[in-house]
Amino acid sequence: MPPQMRCIRPRAFPNPPRHLTKAFSTTAKKSGYDDTIGNLNIGAHTRVIFQGFTGKQATANAQESIAWGTNIVGGTNPKKAGTEHLGLPVVGSVREAMKELKPHATGIYVAAGQAAGAIEEAVDAEVPLIVAVAEHIPVHDIMRIHSMLATQSKSRLVGANAPGIISAIGRCRIGFQPLPTFSPGHIGIVAKSGTLSYETVGSLTRAGLGQSLCIGMGGDIIAGTNHVDALKVFEQDDDTEAIIIVGELGGTSEEEAADWIRDYRKRVQNPKPIAAVIGGFQAAPGSIMGHAGAWIGIGEGTAESKYRALESAGVTMVDHPAKFGTVMKDILAKSGRSVRKIEQSVAQAQQRRSYHTSSFFPRRPIFASTSSIAEQRRVLHLNAQHSSNLLQLYNIKTSSPPSIRLDSNHFVGITIARSARSPCIIVAPTAAQQDLPYRVQRIPFDYRQGPSSSTINDAIAYLQLDAAPPKAKAQTAELISNLWKLYLEKEAITATVCISVPEDKDEINVYDPYLFFDDAAFKSNQRQEGLHKLRDMSTVSATDKEAEKSGIVFIPLASPEFSGGTTQKDTQTPPSSTQEQPRNLVGTLVNGAGLAMNTNDVLHLRLSQPPYSTSAANFLDTGGKATSETIKMSFKLILSDPRVSVVFVNIFGGLTLCDMIAEGIIMAFKEVGVEKPVVVRLRGTNEEKGQEVLRQAKLPIRAFDDFEEAVREVGRLANGGDT
Repeated sequence: MPPQMRCIRPRAFPNPPRHLTKAFSTTAKKSGYDDTIGNLNIGAHTRVIFQGFTGKQATANAQESIAWGTNIVGGTNPKKAGTEHLGLPVVGSVREAMKELKPHATGIYVAAGQAAGAIEEAVDAEVPLIVAVAEHIPVHDIMRIHSMLATQSKSRLVGANAPGIISAIGRCRIGFQPLPTFSPGHIGIVAKSGTLSYETVGSLTRAGLGQSLCIGMGGDIIAGTNHVDALKVFEQDDDTEAIIIVGELGGTSEEEAADWIRDYRKRVQNPKPIAAVIGGFQAAPGSIMGHAGAWIGIGEGTAESKYRALESAGVTMVDHPAKFGTVMKDILAKSGRSVRKIEQSVAQAQQRRSYHTSSFFPRRPIFASTSSIAEQRRVLHLNAQHSSNLLQLYNIKTSSPPSIRLDSNHFVGITIARSARSPCIIVAPTAAQQDLPYRVQRIPFDYRQGPSSSTINDAIAYLQLDAAPPKAKAQTAELISNLWKLYLEKEAITATVCISVPEDKDEINVYDPYLFFDDAAFKSNQRQEGLHKLRDMSTVSATDKEAEKSGIVFIPLASPEFSGGTTQKDTQTPPSSTQEQPRNLVGTLVNGAGLAMNTNDVLHLRLSQPPYSTSAANFLDTGGKATSETIKMSFKLILSDPRVSVVFVNIFGGLTLCDMIAEGIIMAFKEVGVEKPVVVRLRGTNEEKGQEVLRQAKLPIRAFDDFEEAVREVGRLANGGDT
C-alpha cells in the first residue's frame, strides 16, 4: 500500500527530537564525521546563532529570517560582548554561546578572509551544524578544516560557497536563500548551484508542491555536505516524499549519488521518487565555469557521464529546472503517492502564512564590499619556465620529454580528492593523455599529517615501479615528498609531473610539470603575493582584464558546428585561417554559475538544430552580487564578440534584485549602445518591479516570465526574425 500523505507539520519541538539527540550529544562516543549527518535535520526547534552577528549583512539576513520564523537566539562579536543586537544577546565567542545560548546551528557571516577561523572556532566549540556561505575561502584552509572534522563526530559543515540550508516546513533558514520563493511542502532538494536551486524551488512552488528541506552543498572544490549525505537525510525524513538533485560538472559527487540510489532502490520496497538536472554540457574545455569546483580533474566525470549515471540508476532527468513542477507531480503519482493531498496541505500552509512570491525586504548583496568584489578567476596557472624554476627550488629538476616508449613513462603528483575531502597523491602507470582518465588513481592522506611512508609506497606500487632500480624508487619517493612540500607551502590545487626511468640509468627523468594555484589565497588573505606576481599579464586579453576587474566570469565559447545561419570570416583566429564563423550566436548574461551553465546547455539543446541553428557565444556569470554597473559591463563584454546577434538576459533573483538588473540593462542601452535585440527573462526577488522598470523604459526589449518562451524568441531573433 502506498504511504498515506501527511499534512504539513512544523517542526516545533520543545527539545530536539529523539533521533537528533544522539547527533547533538557531546558525550556520545566519537566515531566519525558521517555520524553528524543527522544534524542537517533543522526545523522550528533549531536554535541558531550568527557569527559576525552585528555586521550589516548578518543584521539584514537575521531580520529577514526572524520575520520568516527562524529561531535565532543571538550571536557573537568579541568587541560587543555583553550587549544586545536586534533584542538578542551578543557574546564574545562561540564557546560562550554554546554555554549560554545552547545553539544547534551557527551561520557564519564574515568575509572570506576570516571565515576559516570562524569555522574552526565553531568546530572547536562543537556546534552541531555549521553553515558557511562565503565564497573565496582558500582551499587549503578548507582542507585543514576537514582534517579536523574527520577526527570528530559532533559538528557538520554545510558549504562553503553555499546558499545554506533551509527548512520550508520548519521556517528555519540558515543562509541567504530568497524566502518568497519557498513554500512548505514535501520535496527535498540538494544542490551545488544556488541559482539552479532557486529555479527548482520556484517551479515547485508554482506547481503547488512546495519543499521540505533544501540543502545547498555549494560549488567549492570540497563540500562539507555532499549529495549522498543529503540523500541519507531525505530517506529518513517523514516530511520528504520525493527528492531533487541539482548537479554540475566537476568532482564525482553525482556518480556517488547514483551508486547510493541504486542500492536504495534495491533495499526499499517503495522508494521515494528522485529527479535531477545536471549543468555543464556546453562548458569550455579546461575552464573553471564560475564555481571554484566547476572543472573536471583527471578521471572525474563530465556532465554527460553524471547524467548517464543518474539516469541508469532510475532517476528522472530534466534539462531545465523550470520543468520540475510538472515532472515531480508525474513521478509522485506513478509512485502511488497522492499529489492532491500534497497540494492541499501546501495550500493550507500558504494561506496561514500569507505567502507571496513577487518581492521581499530590500537587501544588500552579502559581502559586497569593494575588497570582496575581486577577480573571480579562481586559479593561477604558471607557464612552463616559471613552473620549472619553482620546482627547482624544491629540489625537483625538470628536463625535456624523453623520446622513449610511452609505457616507460609515468604520471605522478598531488591534487585534491574531493570525495575524501583531503589532498591526495595522484598517480598513473602511464603518461599517455588518452589513457590517463582510465588509469589514474587517487590515494588520499590527512592534510595536517602529510603523506606517510606507506601512502608513498602505495603510490610507487601503483606506478608499477616496485621492480625499478633502488635509486629510481628512492628518487620517486623523494619527488612525491618534495611535491607535497611545494603543494603545501605555495597553496597549490594541483601539482603534477611526468617521469620516466631510462633503461640505461638508475635514476628518473622529470618532465612536463603542470602547476596551478588557488587564487583565493591571495585575493582573500593576501597570501602568496610573490607567487601571484609571476602571472604573465601579457597573455591576458583586454576583455578578460575588464571582466576580472568587475568581478564577472566571462568565457567565450568556441563556435559550434551546425548547418544554416549566416557566417563571416573568423577574425579571432590567425590570418591564414579560412574558417567561417557564425554571425547568429546568442550572447548570454546570467546570474549564478550553475544557471549560466544550464542556460547555455538548453540554448544548444533547443536551438542548435534547424530552423534555428544557433547556440551560446559565451558563458557569463555576473555572480550573486550583480549591480547595475556589473550589468552594463556585461553588455560591453558580450557585444565585443562580432558573432553575437542577440543578447539573452536570464536572471533568477536571489541576492540579485531583478529591478537592479533592469536598471543595469537600461544603463547599458544608454551608455554602451546596444544595437542588437535583447530578450530578458526575470524571475525571483523583485521580479514584478524589474518588469515594470523595463516597461517604463520603452526600449526595444522583449521581456518574458516563461523560460521556454524566451528561448524560442531568442532563436527566432538570432536567425533574422523581425526586430
